[in-house]
Amino acid sequence: MQQRYVGNSGFRVSSLSLGTMSWAQETDEHDAAELLNTFVAAGGTMVDTAASYAQGQAEAMLGSMLGDVVARSELVISTKAGLTTSDSRRSINASRGAMLAALDASLARLGTDYIDIWFAQDWDPNVPLDETLSAMELAQRTGRARYVGISNYNGWQTAKAAAVAGFTLVANQSEYSLLQRKAEDELVPAVEDAGLGLMAWAPLGRGVLSGKYRGQIPADSRAADGRLAGYVAPYLEPQASRVVEAVAMAARGLGRSAMDVSLSWLLSRPGVATGIVGPRNAVQLKELLDSQLTALPAEIARALEDVSAA
Repeated sequence: MQQRYVGNSGFRVSSLSLGTMSWAQETDEHDAAELLNTFVAAGGTMVDTAASYAQGQAEAMLGSMLGDVVARSELVISTKAGLTTSDSRRSINASRGAMLAALDASLARLGTDYIDIWFAQDWDPNVPLDETLSAMELAQRTGRARYVGISNYNGWQTAKAAAVAGFTLVANQSEYSLLQRKAEDELVPAVEDAGLGLMAWAPLGRGVLSGKYRGQIPADSRAADGRLAGYVAPYLEPQASRVVEAVAMAARGLGRSAMDVSLSWLLSRPGVATGIVGPRNAVQLKELLDSQLTALPAEIARALEDVSAA
């Protein structure tokens, strides 16, 4: 798997990153170990998690595999702080104290003494940006985080954070796909101007771009899961269906999968360093790893951009 530099930094990650949002929930320890082994064997390096995933249990599950399933040195670990979820309720706290306490807890659950890249998971309107950034600077200065970044910040928030930080932010982690191109309005220009890399989550439109929802909702899919149905629902609307059909047509014409077409388009976009995919089992991961991840013909890319334009 290709290794790509993140923004203007020397930090490198695999073109696909393994997301762990389903770990310790839909994905059990056995399946997670198989996912991790298969991903690393295919040349994948970056594994993305967060303190908020399954209330820390996803981090703990990953930590239990370091040294036994894969060596710590084989992975680039990304985790995030500042957001908690309980009973489907989100709470943001990016204060210095909360961020540093969350970092120490993440390190303990992961069983490692450093995070390769640590993110502030969301913008906190109630905490001065300087305070949030001071926690990130301390984490980097003390070696607890090799690199730091921001997540789910919009364009002006990204530009402000990069301008006022007295240290280097290397990445913004945000949603971006053929079904969600809002990032192109302000975020991508801000990221490029600041020299950051964009790590795209939900690069398959929360699974919809795989084509599995065409005319049905599979019983084992996220859309059929009471906890996750609302996560997928926005991309099951008629406009999204037109994009999905266009991707399917392009895939047939190119002899490639819909996943491959969608991810290849994304990875060719300006500023994008990696796509964070979240397979829940080995079958889904194999489909992803079979992707060529090579640039689409220009006319195909333009057609997909036309049909997916807001």
